[in-house]
Amino acid sequence: MKKLPAFLKKYFWDVEFKNIDAKIYSQYVLAKLLEYGDQKAIGWLKRNFTKNQIEDVLFRYRSVSPQSANFWAVIFNIDKRKVLCLQKPYLETRKKHWQY
Repeated sequence: MKKLPAFLKKYFWDVEFKNIDAKIYSQYVLAKLLEYGDQKAIGWLKRNFTKNQIEDVLFRYRSVSPQSANFWAVIFNIDKRKVLCLQKPYLETRKKHWQY
């Protein structure tokens, strides 16, 4: 798996879609699809990535919103205490920037 299927293009509006290598940029692809993906996109994600790869994104990157991260932690039975963007310091910092 290198190239992304065409139906995923709508999730990568901020980059040149044809240049995305799913293997090289797997964390980026996972984060985008976990945050914005629909049922078809998530089905593709589950067929092409492992639970460990999904956990790695949730444990190490803050590019997924707390709401989405919480949802996926429940769906994939992941310990929420390990999810980076659900940790208190991150949530407090986020509140300072956006109080709503």
